[in-house]
Amino acid sequence: MSTTERALASADAHSAHNYHPLPVVVATADGAWMTDVEGRRYLDLLAGYSALNFGHGNRRLIDAARAQLERVTLTSRAFQHDRFADFCAGLAELCGMEMVLPMNTGAEAVETAVKTARKWGYRVKGVPDGMAKIIVAADNFHGRTTTIVSFSTDHEARADFGPYTPGFEIVPYGDLTALRAAMTENTVAVLLEPIQGEAGVLVPPPGYLAGVRELTRERGVLFVADEIQSGLGRTGRTFACEHEGVVPDVYVLGKALGGGVVPVSAVVSSAEVLGVFRPGEHGSTFGGNPLACAVALEVIAMLRTGEFQERAAELGDHLHRELGLLVGAGAVREVRGRGLWAGVDIDPALGTGREISERLMERGVLVKDTHGSTIRIAPPLVISKEDLDWGLEQLRAVLRG
Repeated sequence: MSTTERALASADAHSAHNYHPLPVVVATADGAWMTDVEGRRYLDLLAGYSALNFGHGNRRLIDAARAQLERVTLTSRAFQHDRFADFCAGLAELCGMEMVLPMNTGAEAVETAVKTARKWGYRVKGVPDGMAKIIVAADNFHGRTTTIVSFSTDHEARADFGPYTPGFEIVPYGDLTALRAAMTENTVAVLLEPIQGEAGVLVPPPGYLAGVRELTRERGVLFVADEIQSGLGRTGRTFACEHEGVVPDVYVLGKALGGGVVPVSAVVSSAEVLGVFRPGEHGSTFGGNPLACAVALEVIAMLRTGEFQERAAELGDHLHRELGLLVGAGAVREVRGRGLWAGVDIDPALGTGREISERLMERGVLVKDTHGSTIRIAPPLVISKEDLDWGLEQLRAVLRG
């Protein structure tokens, strides 16, 4: 057996089969490239579902992590540490908000946002105890906890995990009429992805996010934007909501906030909203730890320059122009997305998304499929135009057969 085969067989024997990864075993990575245990290089066009916006082994982030590793890595929130205040202040400023509640994973941040919205509803809006409702969109992906899968419409994510958590209303994504009809006096929040990633990089109709903002403000409801994948430069702006000039009441952040080095997530909002929490009502041993804050502070500093957002916008325009040509050639049925993020619907006659991903892997390019014949493309924002073009040429070759 090869080194790859041995590693895959061991993983298959000793780990739960909750993922179906491509048969590649990565050993090292740098920038937009990964190298497997056999020494073969692959162009990474997934970037850890946007966790690696700044590339593998980004020197600024690695240096920040290394320096903090030598000082202190964890205090728990039982004590304060010297990176915490700067992190919270810096992230609040980046978001144009006032307060930050740090956690670790994206799912934790979404759970925190759900708890925040409910507590705000009871303490501030005056919703009767136990009656709070949160409106979500069909085809959403906010994580995989039992509460979050309770409002998923994905059968694979939900099946056999009941009983499900009540308190959620599901409406079609992009449909303001349905959203308006679903609102009641007990609605405390609307929780949406500005672009639905797992669903295939679905961009809502023009004016939708602005309409959600107007409607929620009018009805005294929180607009909670899950920017875990879409935020922090991916779409060519710091936040995807900015494309419609929208500022939500609550940002839910994760993935790229940790720079692909450590898991960091956060809920960011106003003092009125996050001020509902009192000591002991919510927490996390690792949330806001010194190592996480040190790395995230460097991420915030990098985003302040605007260079990564600008790069995502420019290379994103190029990416979508090139992918659009494939639609005209008939091999691709539709391309969606914004910035360096695209969902590509392949003609099913050419193969499933999994099959296309495997063929690309054989040519040294790594992407990930979703929902039938759709593949997602989301390279690190540091990718060169030459490398991006090389990756697109491999896609064209695969589609030519």
